[in-house]
Amino acid sequence: MEYREFEVPLALRRHVRCVWRLKDAAPSPGPQVVYPDGCCELIVHLGPPMRRLEPDGQWRLQSAAMFAAQSRSPVRLAAQESIDCIGVRLQPVASAAIAGDVLPSLRDQIVPLDTLDHALARALVAAATRFINEPADDAIWQLLAKWLLPCRPDCRIEAATAELENSQGGRRAKDLATAAGMSLRSFQENFLEAVGLTAKEFARVQRLQAALRLLDAGDAALVQVAVDTGFADQAHATRELHHLTGLTPARLSKALREQREGEQTLRLAAAFVRGYA
Repeated sequence: MEYREFEVPLALRRHVRCVWRLKDAAPSPGPQVVYPDGCCELIVHLGPPMRRLEPDGQWRLQSAAMFAAQSRSPVRLAAQESIDCIGVRLQPVASAAIAGDVLPSLRDQIVPLDTLDHALARALVAAATRFINEPADDAIWQLLAKWLLPCRPDCRIEAATAELENSQGGRRAKDLATAAGMSLRSFQENFLEAVGLTAKEFARVQRLQAALRLLDAGDAALVQVAVDTGFADQAHATRELHHLTGLTPARLSKALREQREGEQTLRLAAAFVRGYA
């Protein structure tokens, strides 16, 4: 598996976190999992699209160009053949620039980009093809600038998401609303419209990501992970991680660290956690 993240031009960094490329000539035949990270993504399959396990229990083929909305649980994928795709990881407050008012209703969905904007879907496929062949090509940056820069993120919600990320989900919505100079109700409504998750859901995802990074590093006991990432105690951390990942913390830790003991289902998750494969 090859996974690489590309740095974003300065002018786009309020809207785009990174552009990534994933290639795997011989992917594992079994399912792979990706954990929620609080960001929506634009994804283009240049090779055969993968299948996703849907909430109804059926595996369905994905589209060539997709919008991956916010998720609150693991996304399970399976490759048919080789994998060759490119993704644009949006900043949390930039997602509405693509999905508009329907963003909150798309939670836990990955939808064909055509259903949101046919012109963008076609242009993104063309730009992604050029980017993969020539990573220095600026076509994809020009396209993203055209579609994203006219949308100006709400600086109050932008500051709140940054605070939740920096504190690993450790700030209360009430305190964030006060800092933003907004009523709690107005803050919650604006946060959901801009990010696609409630502030509480976003905080939960940030605690998960912080715990994953610590477990992946392998240098902290679960009790310390619980303390460092804002869980009430070790039992709370165990319950929450099992709920969000489907694995016990012990198994998750072993699987993340170089996929020991044959835990191939986490190869993709580990790459996204680390930023490289």
